[in-house]
Amino acid sequence: MSGHELAYSEPDKVRSIDAEYLAGKRFPYQEDIALLEDIDLLALTPGDDLNWLEDVTLLVEDGMPAVFDRYSNSFLKIYFPIPEGRGDEIARKVLMAHLTSGNSYGIHLKEIHCKFPQPELGPWVAGSRTVGTDWHPPALEGWERPSGH
Repeated sequence: MSGHELAYSEPDKVRSIDAEYLAGKRFPYQEDIALLEDIDLLALTPGDDLNWLEDVTLLVEDGMPAVFDRYSNSFLKIYFPIPEGRGDEIARKVLMAHLTSGNSYGIHLKEIHCKFPQPELGPWVAGSRTVGTDWHPPALEGWERPSGH
């Protein structure tokens, strides 16, 4: 180096984001199937339309079984053996454990970005507090809209 050149390192390249990457930790229901056995998928499904839950299937991400959390656009990996024939059921239970616990990063973002009133933890959690009742567009401190716009 000649002294005028700055040394820098390349930032990490991320192809997909895992839920534990966003949270900085794994969740117990990712590691222990026993924590899912009491989850009643029918009871957690609002209304008569089960189509959204039927679309949730067991996937593979980075060679690991996983389920996709569309609320945070991330994969939730599953770190325990999945019994034969129960893949989609287990994926749905892991996802519902994640959503109903409020651990989904997308749920954390609702407080700030939700533009209309809705249950924070979704319609599947009775008594969930309502967010989105006082939304204001974000603004940078000190920035003003140019005149004429």
